[in-house]
Amino acid sequence: MAYAALEDLNERAGEVEIRQIADRDRDGMPDPAVIEAAVTHADNIINGYLGARFKLPLPTVPDLVRTWAVSIARYYLHGNMPPEYVATDYRDAIAQLKDAARGLISIPDIGGNEPAKSGGTSMVAEGPGFFNDRTMRGW
Repeated sequence: MAYAALEDLNERAGEVEIRQIADRDRDGMPDPAVIEAAVTHADNIINGYLGARFKLPLPTVPDLVRTWAVSIARYYLHGNMPPEYVATDYRDAIAQLKDAARGLISIPDIGGNEPAKSGGTSMVAEGPGFFNDRTMRGW
């Protein structure tokens, strides 16, 4: 399940902009393969961050996650020279994803998703003590 679709991109950026950045064969329509690549790229980034905290796949696509997916896909579609407002949206989405992965942002509508469990073990090593009989001699 993709987090965003062509309709979401059109709603956020407008059909004209999406056609300009996703019509690679110049037929006047956004190329489905180009849109799919951008949405897949956004999904992979989102899953990379959220997978550290939540079970994937998400049972639903909350509006917040869709917003992040649109911002990331739009940035990807613009290529090397995105307008500053597109780059700002992208940076904001990545910052919010990092916060969500750290548990600083809750994601509404993911009912019942438990944080991913870590299988690691905590280990502590104790170094040689500084205060011992030899160093304390004379005190």
